Amino acid sequence: MALEVGIVGPPGSGKTALFTALTKAGGGEYGKTNVGVAPIADERLAALAGVVAARKVTPATIRVQDVPGSGAALLGNLRQVDALLVVLRGFGPDPDPAGDLETFRLESLIADRDHVERRLERVSKQAKSGDPKLRAEVDELEKVLAHVDAGTSLADYPGVLPAELEPLTTKPLIALENGPGGIDLQLEAELAELSDTEAAAFRDGGTSALDDVVARLRDALDLITFFTAGEKETRAWTLRRGQSALDAAESIHSDIARGFIRCEVVDWQDLVDAGSHAEVARRGRQRLEGKTYVVQDGDVLNIRFNV
Repeated sequence: MALEVGIVGPPGSGKTALFTALTKAGGGEYGKTNVGVAPIADERLAALAGVVAARKVTPATIRVQDVPGSGAALLGNLRQVDALLVVLRGFGPDPDPAGDLETFRLESLIADRDHVERRLERVSKQAKSGDPKLRAEVDELEKVLAHVDAGTSLADYPGVLPAELEPLTTKPLIALENGPGGIDLQLEAELAELSDTEAAAFRDGGTSALDDVVARLRDALDLITFFTAGEKETRAWTLRRGQSALDAAESIHSDIARGFIRCEVVDWQDLVDAGSHAEVARRGRQRLEGKTYVVQDGDVLNIRFNV
């Protein structure tokens, strides 16, 4: 399943401009929920594609969701995302990015408090059946509710949170100021409508300020990138750090994971230096690994499978 980030912030802060800039989707619709994918720039991908003369090059992506408005009720739509991008107003007559961030944190806390209370009410009714697991969850939820009522984020909860809660206040949060002291999101949205060559020329060859945003997302989600490199398609993929070759296979296709036999592993730099898969194998720089192999950033994988 693709990793997903939610874009939040006060109305008019530039959330939809950020969505458009990240996804290059041709313009998100203001006041509507917008969903798209943001490519993750990686210079290694082009180098690998050149080695194998790939006809198609596909970057890794992160799914992006932009919800309209703000407040506890709307934030509930983002419980299943992996991280949050908070757009703060750094423009206008009274810019207050720090105040915007504090307001968002409070709204998140209120949303989590209401969510815990509703679940406690529901599970309490179900626990009347005498199910010990439900009774144990009721006890834990009562502790969680007391913790939130004390004004403390669930990120600081000392116990183990029920898995079904999916709280907002435990998600990685990246604050992004839209304005002179941060990023001009309207400009970035306009540049997203140009070709990469035209946008680079406008920036005098420099990179997009949003590359740093994506890099911060990678760090917050503790992601690594692995590659598949073939003539038909060379592609980048993301995994959580510590995940296995079987997880990598699953991210490519469930059939590949089901029929996994072994995995041929090459470091991307070794493949670029050797100039071909055959030469890197001849140099002894290719390894065979099993399902439990922990994939490393920069690995090029060729997964053998049979279904």
